[in-house]
Amino acid sequence: MKPENVVELDGSVLEGGGQLLRIAVALSTLLSKPIAIDNIRANRTPPGLKYQHAAGLRLAAEICSARLDGCDTGSSSIVFYPSTRPQLSKSYVADPGTAGSIALMLQLSLPCLIFSPAPVAPSELVLRGGTNATNAPQIDYTQHVFLPFIRKHFGLEPTLNVVKRGYYPKGGGEVHVSIPPVRGPLPAVTLTERGTVKTVYGRSYVAGLPKSLAESMRTAAVKVLTESGIDAANITIEAIREKPSDAVGSGSGIVLWAETEDGCVIAGSALGRKGTEPARVGREAARELVANLAHGGCVDEYMQDQIIIFLALAQGKSRVRTGPLTLHTRTAIWVAEQLSDAKFHVEESDNSAIIECEGVGYVPHNLDEASADVKTT
Repeated sequence: MKPENVVELDGSVLEGGGQLLRIAVALSTLLSKPIAIDNIRANRTPPGLKYQHAAGLRLAAEICSARLDGCDTGSSSIVFYPSTRPQLSKSYVADPGTAGSIALMLQLSLPCLIFSPAPVAPSELVLRGGTNATNAPQIDYTQHVFLPFIRKHFGLEPTLNVVKRGYYPKGGGEVHVSIPPVRGPLPAVTLTERGTVKTVYGRSYVAGLPKSLAESMRTAAVKVLTESGIDAANITIEAIREKPSDAVGSGSGIVLWAETEDGCVIAGSALGRKGTEPARVGREAARELVANLAHGGCVDEYMQDQIIIFLALAQGKSRVRTGPLTLHTRTAIWVAEQLSDAKFHVEESDNSAIIECEGVGYVPHNLDEASADVKTT
């Protein structure tokens, strides 16, 4: 039976994948709004919860002592009913027992732990699973692109340490994240001028494979980047073979990120695949970066949807120039407007968009303030 005042969401809307679930549960946790989601991941094969989604849900439920119904692998419906404000300064562990994406579990849990009405010690996350998984940001993207973005623009200071890499199909990776909270509200963001590319950094890596494969990916990526007009002197890509003690299983990939004169960071990445030449993987990552630079946006296609929840929570009007709006971003906006009073407006042109958001200026109340609010209403 669904609780009263529950916000009901259709998980098949727009992108219809796990991202809708993650944003909805994070906002439910922060805003103490019970939610019921049906048709979860209806646009995926197979639909329903996977191990990583269930692990992320259990983590969020622990953070806010939520009643959680339907949290079984394959389930297409859940009810999530927070009973407390997020409990900070604790250590939490999430482990799907598979190579499920650590970065995606962090997408759900990080917003839940960033606010506190009073100075407290950081919250600690231990996340296990896949560090470099398909259909998800690689942990290197989280570390070198996403976290620097929220540090620069929202004043958030989480730190991330990759203890062990984990690859498909075994998983076994481990990442530690420390999250010192802020009082809030988050500042609005104005980001409409990207500036010229200053430097390109990258990490070309292998685990359980010859280092020459990482070097081949790097060489191919540099060739594409220089052909696009980026000076080779401004490109620094590490080629790394992980120590056996630092990784579980074998895998390979490359993550590139360009830093601009106006402080934007734009990325491109690719994962190695069995039967695919490493040079091709390097070219794929570089071409993705070049394409993301070509549209003139201040964030890349992966950052677009990840910042929506922060814009919704911020104080005042944000304005961010992006490339073509992705379906993930449209979905994130839809969820944020269903669960909060944030208002979004998108101006789209042929190859770019400007996202405007009037945020809610979220500030957590301490228990004394909440009691006073109740007495005076």
